[in-house]
Amino acid sequence: MKKYRLLLSLLLSALCLPSLRAQLTLHECRQQARDNYPLIRRYGLIEKAAQYSVANAAKAYLPQVSLSAKASYQSDVTRLPFELPGIDVDFMPKDQYQVMIQVQQSVWDGGETKWRKQQVRAGAEVDREKLNVDMYALDDRVNQLFFGILLLDEQLEQNRLLLDDLDRTHRTVSICIDNGTANRSDLDEVAVEQLSIRQQQVSLEASRRAYADMLLLYLGRKPEEEIKLQKPLAEEPSDWQNRRPELRWYDAQSALLGVQDASLAAGFMPRLGVFMQGAYGNPGLNMLQDKFKSYFVAGVSLSWNLGRLYTLKNDRRLIENNRLMLETGRQTFLFNTSLEVTRQEADVNALRRQMADDDEIIRLRTRIRQASEAKLQNGAYTVNDLLRDITEENLARRQKALHEVQLLMKLYNWKHAVGE
Repeated sequence: MKKYRLLLSLLLSALCLPSLRAQLTLHECRQQARDNYPLIRRYGLIEKAAQYSVANAAKAYLPQVSLSAKASYQSDVTRLPFELPGIDVDFMPKDQYQVMIQVQQSVWDGGETKWRKQQVRAGAEVDREKLNVDMYALDDRVNQLFFGILLLDEQLEQNRLLLDDLDRTHRTVSICIDNGTANRSDLDEVAVEQLSIRQQQVSLEASRRAYADMLLLYLGRKPEEEIKLQKPLAEEPSDWQNRRPELRWYDAQSALLGVQDASLAAGFMPRLGVFMQGAYGNPGLNMLQDKFKSYFVAGVSLSWNLGRLYTLKNDRRLIENNRLMLETGRQTFLFNTSLEVTRQEADVNALRRQMADDDEIIRLRTRIRQASEAKLQNGAYTVNDLLRDITEENLARRQKALHEVQLLMKLYNWKHAVGE
C-alpha cells in the first residue's frame, strides 16, 4: 500500500512540475523584456561606433599621401636686370606645369590624437550609461504590469470565492422557501447578486487579458498566450545605498568633461613632422632651365598655432559651467530619489500596520456571516441582510489580498528606487 501511495505521490509531483515551470518570475519577465526590447541593439551599435572612431583617430599617425597637379601661365617671369656679354641665359617659361606627390608623417601632434581617442571612449561610455538608464525605466514598466496582473488574479480569486458563497446561499434560500421561511423574491435577490458578480468577473478577466497581452508584447511573445506569474518574496532593500544607473550616467558625463578639459592643452601645442615631395614639371628646381625635370624635396616641419590661446580661457569656463550644470542635475536627482525612497518606505509601513488587523477582521466577518445564515434558516433574518454580511466578508478577504499584493508592489518600487 505504501508503494502505491509513493507512486501516486511521484506521479502527482511530475504532473505539477510543468505548471510550476510555466510560472514566470519577476526577474525572468524583466530579463525577457530587456532581451526583446529594440533598444537593446544599441549596445552593440555604440560599441562598434566607438571602435570605428578610435581606429580613425589612430590613423592620424599613418603617412598622409597627397597628389596634386597644376598648369599655369603668368604674364612675366624673373629675369636678370642686366645682360652678360657672350652668354645666352635661359629663363623660366611663362607657361609652367607640375605634377607632385607628397608624403607627410606626423611625429608628434601635441597629444591631440591621444585625447581624441579618449574623448571617443568617454563619449561611448556616456551613451552606454544613458542606455542603461533607459533600460532601467523598462524594468519599472514591467513591474507595474507584473503586479497589476497579480492584483487582478487576487480579485478574480475573491470573486470566485464570493460566487461559491452565493451558490451556497442560493441553496439555503431554496431550502427556506420549501420550509416556508422565505419567498421567491428572496431567491431572485440572490440570483441578481450572482449575475452582478459574474459581470464583475467578465470585466476583471478582460482587464487581466489586456494587462497580460501588454506584458507578452514586452516579452516578445504572442498575444492571447496564457501566462501565469509567480509571486516574488516580500523582501526589503538590503540597504539605503543608491545604486541607480543614473548616478553612473552622471559619473560618465563628468569623466567626459574631464577629458575635454585636459585635451584643451593639446590644442596649442606645436606639431612636429617630416615630409617628402616628389615632382615632375617645367621648370624643375632649377628655375633657369626651360625643360621638364623630375625632382624631390625632403625635410622636417614644425608648426605652432598660437591662435587657440585666444579662446582657451573661455573654453575652460564653458567646461566648468557644464560641470556645474551636471552637478546640479545630480543633486536634484539625489534629492528626488531620497523623497521617493522615503515615500515608499512610509507606504510599506502603513500597509503593514493595516495588514496586522486583516486576519482578525476576516475572522469576525466570517463569524457574523455564519450567524446570519443560521438566523435566516430560523426566519429571524432577511436575505438582504445575509447578502450584506456575505459582501462584507468578501470585501474583508479582498482587502487582505489587495494589501498583500500592494505590499509586494511597494516593496519592489522601493527596491527599484534605490537601484536594486
